[in-house]
Amino acid sequence: MSSNLKKSAEKVQIALNKFGLELDVMELSDSTRTAQEAANTIGCTVSQIAKSLIFKGKTSKRPILIIASGTNRVNEKSIKEHIGEKLEKANADFVLEHTGFAIGGIPPIGHKNPIATLIDNDLMQYEEIWAAAGTPNAVFKLTPKVLVEITNGEVISIK
Repeated sequence: MSSNLKKSAEKVQIALNKFGLELDVMELSDSTRTAQEAANTIGCTVSQIAKSLIFKGKTSKRPILIIASGTNRVNEKSIKEHIGEKLEKANADFVLEHTGFAIGGIPPIGHKNPIATLIDNDLMQYEEIWAAAGTPNAVFKLTPKVLVEITNGEVISIK
């Protein structure tokens, strides 16, 4: 693993440590870049993968983090009604600029600046979920309740 990737995973662990909870980044030998790859590598269902997706507000140009269950697609019309503006897809440069992480390993926390966060209510049904930890091979396990707590996210229907 390159030192830049290792630093990204360490940055996530440092952010997790600030919460005083036992949340540990795990480096895996197989890729967790997609929700399906992550589920296969971890041995959980795809729905238990909390995928962090960065969008851009069409008017405000601010980043919006949507943490979706691995099987769900974001309904952009529904999100527009909730936040009051259309969403745009964020390109890789925008994502890196605002989070400090590359697409394929974006964690729900540890970003350069605080990002408005919406959490898929479908994640709330699980005892444990898994989130990316800064690299395509790093993840951490947590509960949905802890996800809401550490992200200060709002739980909504994203479908």
